[in-house]
Amino acid sequence: MDDALLVVLLLADATIRVATPLVLAAFAALYSERAGVVDIGLEGKMLAGAFFAAAVASSTGNPWLGLGAAVAASVALALVHGFACITHKGNQVVSGMAINILVAGLAPTLAYAWFRQGGQTPLLPGEARLPQVRLPGVEALSAIPVLGPVYRELIDDANVLIWLTVLLVVATHWVFTRSRFGLRLRAVGENPSAVDTAGLSVTRLRYQAVIITGVLTGIAGAYLSTAHGAGFVRDMTAGKGYLALAALIFGKWRPWPTLFACLLFAFTDAVQVRLQGVPLPVVGVIPVQFIQMLPYVLTVLLLAGFVGRAVAPRASGVPYVKER
Repeated sequence: MDDALLVVLLLADATIRVATPLVLAAFAALYSERAGVVDIGLEGKMLAGAFFAAAVASSTGNPWLGLGAAVAASVALALVHGFACITHKGNQVVSGMAINILVAGLAPTLAYAWFRQGGQTPLLPGEARLPQVRLPGVEALSAIPVLGPVYRELIDDANVLIWLTVLLVVATHWVFTRSRFGLRLRAVGENPSAVDTAGLSVTRLRYQAVIITGVLTGIAGAYLSTAHGAGFVRDMTAGKGYLALAALIFGKWRPWPTLFACLLFAFTDAVQVRLQGVPLPVVGVIPVQFIQMLPYVLTVLLLAGFVGRAVAPRASGVPYVKER
């Protein structure tokens, strides 16, 4: 295989793997914010999902039980957020940040209490991790230039949650453009009074949206600890929830541009990993700390000057009070 093609394929593979939790979290926020509920708590729900997935998978040896536990924990937190913000009209940003702070302290505390390994779970064996999907025809296609290496390196042996994320992107586009449920979610995020007048429950639609958000962030957390990684460690989300929110804003609350933003951020992250310790022309070896800043610097630059005006759904962040 040509060296240049190998480098490109390795970068593309790393980009896809890094982008998967970002896409899951960004699309989770898409459902919530399209319904008018701002969710700053993506980071906390992802972290809770990562911890419970790894803890249950480590205890039972079954990664699917871990995935179920991750989704259950994240949905529980999403319902807490909904109870505070939808039922009791609380401040949505404060509620989300409270979830982030709570889980950041609670997850490593529980990990220490249960496993006594310094706030992390034991390393997961192969059978306790979510499986890769092996596709047919790898050997037959290997001899074909370009197509063979692309099929082998990018498509074959991808994790099952990567394929689930691909289906999620397509399904979400259909939901928001073709389905009655998606059109109602968009309506409740723009004009909840009109939805209420039409005889639909604003509260019910918003709760449905935050539950979907909980499911997707739980899957994202499980991916981090039982698919991409092999166990839970403190703060393993590393700001991915906030990057997902930035991707959603960059994509202007639309599925395909949001996917592109997630891939762009993931590509930057994949590049920074490979630049660490590599001498560059003229400047030499750049300190690791500056290399690690790349995804976040790109986020600030894009949001500050290159996105243009990003207009959120009009009712986003505004508690709905029914007119009497």
